[in-house]
Amino acid sequence: MTKSICVTINGSSYANEVEPRLLLIHYLRDVLGLTGSHIGCETTLCGACTVEVDGKAVKSCTMFAVQADGKHVLTIEGLANHGTLHPVQEAFWNEHGLQCGFCTPGMILASKQLLERNPNPSEGEIRHGIEGNLCRCTGYQHIVNAVKSAAAKMGV
Repeated sequence: MTKSICVTINGSSYANEVEPRLLLIHYLRDVLGLTGSHIGCETTLCGACTVEVDGKAVKSCTMFAVQADGKHVLTIEGLANHGTLHPVQEAFWNEHGLQCGFCTPGMILASKQLLERNPNPSEGEIRHGIEGNLCRCTGYQHIVNAVKSAAAKMGV
C-alpha cells in the first residue's frame, strides 16, 4: 500500500507515491536524490539528518515522509541563494567549522535555527543550541566560532 504525498522541498514541489513507513531522510536521499543530509544513526542521536520542516529544525530520520505531506522542507541543498552561501554556511567555511563534513549539513541547519531564535547567543547558548548534533572531528570550538561569526554577520 502506498500513499500519495506532495511536498515542497527547497522551493520546488514534488509529488510521489510512498510507503507509509518510508522515513523522510530516505525519501530525500533515495527518491529525490538530495544526499546533502546524512544518515548517521536513525535514532535522533547524531543530528546529521537535520532539515527544516515548516521552518523548524527536525531530525529527518525519525519523521515519516507522509508526515511531510503539504509541508515545506529545506535541506542543505536549498540553503544557498543563487550560488551565494547563507551566512551560516559562509561562517562554517571561514572559521573551519568542519573537518570530514559528515555532521556539517545538520549542524548548519541547527545553527541557523538557533540564530533565528536568538540572534546574539552566548557561547554557552550556542553549545546548548547545537547539543543535539554530534561532531566526531572538530572538538566543537571551531563550530562555536562559526556560529558566533554568523551571528555577527547576520546582525549587521
